[in-house]
Amino acid sequence: MRKTILLIFGIAFLQLNFSCKSQYSVTELNNNFSNEQIADLNKITDFFKNQLCSGSNFKKCYKKIPHEHLEATGAAFWTNIDFEKQKELYENISKSTFDKIWMFCKSTEYPSGKESKHLCAVANGHYQKFLADFGNKNTRIAKYADRISASGDFNGLDINYWEVLNNKDFDLNNPNIQLILAIHYLSLNDQYKRKEKWISE
Repeated sequence: MRKTILLIFGIAFLQLNFSCKSQYSVTELNNNFSNEQIADLNKITDFFKNQLCSGSNFKKCYKKIPHEHLEATGAAFWTNIDFEKQKELYENISKSTFDKIWMFCKSTEYPSGKESKHLCAVANGHYQKFLADFGNKNTRIAKYADRISASGDFNGLDINYWEVLNNKDFDLNNPNIQLILAIHYLSLNDQYKRKEKWISE
């Protein structure tokens, strides 16, 4: 009798564990990236979460960040990401993964005319396609995908912290949303901190 009860509880636990893992769709990722590239995307998400939350529950951590205070003092929460370590992250993912998300563009300061290296989006790449596919069932991400496609860039105004906190489309437990936030904020951090002169090829 005891063995039967343990067996029933064991099966129930496995089913619960499986249903929790499969709660969020991986179809959009699988349709746009290889297994190796998905492993790289997981590295990107893990790096972002560890930089901001040191391994704690991401949803609880994000909600505890004093966003308003940081915005008011001109130091958005993502500026706490260590840029040197972020560049190491780039070295630890494949070039094919990087090239499906990002590219470098030339930006020109006026009136000085100084040309610098600027991280921007691959507007028609696999990551953009992932956003569009995911946007088919998430209207807010669909708008985000449209803005990136139109501008070819990541903009701080495209996702606001208060919206992430209050809009049900931003389910902070969803690995897809975590990836989107990771790439968005890492892009902003790179744009803010990279100080490299543009060198024409």
